[in-house]
Amino acid sequence: MSASESIPRGLVAFMLAHEQFLPPELIRLGAAAERAGFDLLATSDHFQPWQANERHSGEAWVTLGALGQQTQRVWMGTTVTCPTLRYHPAVVAEAFATLSQLYPGRIFLGLGSGEALNEQAATGRWPAWRERWDRLIEATDLIRRLWAGEPVQHQGKHYVVNGRLYDPPPKPIPLLLAANGPKAMKLAGEHGDGLVTDAQTWQQHRGEWESGARSAGRNPRDMPVLVETFVVVGDEADAKSAARLWNFIPKAFKGFHNIADPAEIERRAAAELPLNKVYEEWTVSTDPAKHVSTLRKLFDSGATIVNIHAGQPDQQRVLDFYGKHVLPQLKGSARESIPAGETSLP
Repeated sequence: MSASESIPRGLVAFMLAHEQFLPPELIRLGAAAERAGFDLLATSDHFQPWQANERHSGEAWVTLGALGQQTQRVWMGTTVTCPTLRYHPAVVAEAFATLSQLYPGRIFLGLGSGEALNEQAATGRWPAWRERWDRLIEATDLIRRLWAGEPVQHQGKHYVVNGRLYDPPPKPIPLLLAANGPKAMKLAGEHGDGLVTDAQTWQQHRGEWESGARSAGRNPRDMPVLVETFVVVGDEADAKSAARLWNFIPKAFKGFHNIADPAEIERRAAAELPLNKVYEEWTVSTDPAKHVSTLRKLFDSGATIVNIHAGQPDQQRVLDFYGKHVLPQLKGSARESIPAGETSLP
């Protein structure tokens, strides 16, 4: 089985936001999410939060290592790690190979081209878009070669590696690339085992991603597609409270990703993005049918994994609501068209 085929289809994920919560709370929430019936846990990987008022930014790989001890079946991984400046690709390869040794068949790796609040803030470097993607493509290739466990002698444009991983992953690690625009979507299709994106980008630029995959000899229908969607279990007041922490979202990759200071991103977002515009596309309701409808629409659109991101402070409310009222409805019907043998986790 290839890496792209190892993640089942029809999974519902829960987002663990290092920007908003300390790692001990994220581990508690991740274990509760598994008990509620979620299939996959995705976590952000930042040096700083997007906005200063989010207040946190724990180390994602440490959290994943601890989280695996508190869970039994869920897939776990990052959405996303940047393997180009703050992390060297050889270190990323080693870290996720080790996680796979600890939790074989449960680890995936999401990779992206980074944000200034992480890469520039930690290293002083923030290249232009094309260089960032060239670095990401070279890093992706290096990680795969190291995971094979054979000696690697690489003298590339951006990286030099002469060595091997003596403990490669025991099972394939799916490597998903993140994209938020048409050029990035095509490159993600060409170089990734799968995709990490948002609902709007998926709707607008799915064709570019599929074109990129086919140009690389891949069938996009066989590749995992993780689509993140924001939800609030509550009313408009709850949505406004959450939106204050995620005010930047509509412009995250339309300029704010080039700002290294979270306080400046927070200031700009508050000045440029009214809260009602931030949550107007979110699912905000205490009606289970509306949340089920959101999930079904995304699965029908071709997403194979829907990542639920609840920005509200009371995450347990979301987990209880989904566990009791949403996931039981969905899992009886959403997977009917999925081929036999693809609906259970390892």
